[in-house]
Amino acid sequence: MTESDARLALIEDWLSRELRLAAQRIEPASSDASFRRYLRVFGAHGTWIVMDAPPDKEDVRPYLKVSGLLESLGVHVPHVYETDAARGLLLLEDLGSTLYLDRLDAGEDPQPLYRDALAALSVIQLRGGAASRELPPYDSTALERELALMPEWFLARHLGLEATPGERELIATGFAFLIREALAQPEVFVHRDYHARNLMVVPGRNPGIIDFQDALRGPVGYDLVSLLKDCYIAWPRARVVEWVSGYRAQLCAAGGAGSLAGASDAQFLRWFDLIGVQRHIKVLGIFCRLWYRDGKRGYLADLPRVLAYVREACALYGELASLGRFLAERVAPQLPRANARAAALPEGQARA
Repeated sequence: MTESDARLALIEDWLSRELRLAAQRIEPASSDASFRRYLRVFGAHGTWIVMDAPPDKEDVRPYLKVSGLLESLGVHVPHVYETDAARGLLLLEDLGSTLYLDRLDAGEDPQPLYRDALAALSVIQLRGGAASRELPPYDSTALERELALMPEWFLARHLGLEATPGERELIATGFAFLIREALAQPEVFVHRDYHARNLMVVPGRNPGIIDFQDALRGPVGYDLVSLLKDCYIAWPRARVVEWVSGYRAQLCAAGGAGSLAGASDAQFLRWFDLIGVQRHIKVLGIFCRLWYRDGKRGYLADLPRVLAYVREACALYGELASLGRFLAERVAPQLPRANARAAALPEGQARA
């Protein structure tokens, strides 16, 4: 019996014997970039989701803590019906299977979807002050650790690029600038992956919000840039700036002016853009690590979009001009070849 089969048998026993829930069938619902998986349970009177998180690989307690915090703020996260933290099992509300990304890729008008997502985010940021203080800080150690993923996994491992001493210095200078800028922003409750693959289209209290267990207390612009400079779908700069300005207006109207919203549209947009550079540099490293360490190739196709975000922002801010030139001259030309090499390998087989 495989580990997966053993876990499925455990889940079936938990549902029937301990929860007295008669499952007519169980089907895969989704998986993510971690060791968690989600199963949809069909019963006589509805459906549920089981989160299966093997306790030797995943700890469900952070999920439970953040779920409770977000639910207390009034946003729509999957309600937790039953918990067996010792065995890594949760019975959750079923939010359906329609991701924001599905609707956006199908050509649906993004305006109503983003209106709801931005409204929910404003609730989290405006009401979540006390809740955010129960979260670890997005401090310099965390920011530096994330940025370091890009030179290791994207530049060296994926591109095979050996930076010169001068290039390493300009990268370090750029990273130090991004960390200072991140720490200068007002702190809020940060989901950390508030984007179109983690927002569900639901009929009531849209959106349904998932994958929030890594939440931290950190920069006000972080979740906004995750949403509007999404790693999986891109929008024209003019539309993004319009959404950012509208979001700041929401914060100001609710009393966030001068604190969360900054002194001006220009300052708020700067916060948004610069924390976006930090996030997208991190993502370049993470997407490559998912292939080389975990055998998950699907994220490599999104690298060009993510790199384009970094280059766009570097061109807008003089402090990042040197980093932008390095990316344009040394990095961008190598990416198509690196992705082609990866595509030539069998699925799940990263090169040594």
